[in-house]
Amino acid sequence: RRPDMTAIRQQGRSSTFAKGALAALILTVAAAAFWQTPAVSAEDAVVIPPPAVDEKAASGSETAIFAGGCFWGVQGVFQHVKGVTKAISGYTGGEKDTAVYEMVGTSRTGHAESVEITYNPSEVTYGQLLQVYFSVAHNPTQLNYQGPDSGTQYRSTIFAENGEQQKIAQSYIAQLDQAKVFAKPIVTTLET
Repeated sequence: RRPDMTAIRQQGRSSTFAKGALAALILTVAAAAFWQTPAVSAEDAVVIPPPAVDEKAASGSETAIFAGGCFWGVQGVFQHVKGVTKAISGYTGGEKDTAVYEMVGTSRTGHAESVEITYNPSEVTYGQLLQVYFSVAHNPTQLNYQGPDSGTQYRSTIFAENGEQQKIAQSYIAQLDQAKVFAKPIVTTLET
């Protein structure tokens, strides 16, 4: 099932963005340090290889949708990536009429807090966005939680826009698991 992009766009328009909060964030920052709270200690940075399978550089504009914890943090990471022209927070994975904060917070709508990323593939590829997603934006080994946030709305999910994105994401997850980059298996799911 195709993600409900309208829900993301509606939420993005009605939301206030935390601008500049993560301006100093760089690719080598550990996901755990990013989410550091008094109850969570920092971990060493996760250095991961680039994807073996990636899209060919193209012109124009493409879209990627990632979920991995609180959408503000994920958005903050991607809005500072060279080649990303827009990053909008919202809800994906459920029905349009239930894409409301109070309903999504019940973990019964099927939504995930997500970020719709518009990017120029001649500057940054889908695979490179995945590398940022897995190394900086969140911890892909945590099932239905990130830092202090828990529930299915905080799940680690890639919403593939097309078959090529799905193939690249599946291949990269397998590559990272096989290389044992993380101490635990990746729990990131693919939803279409």
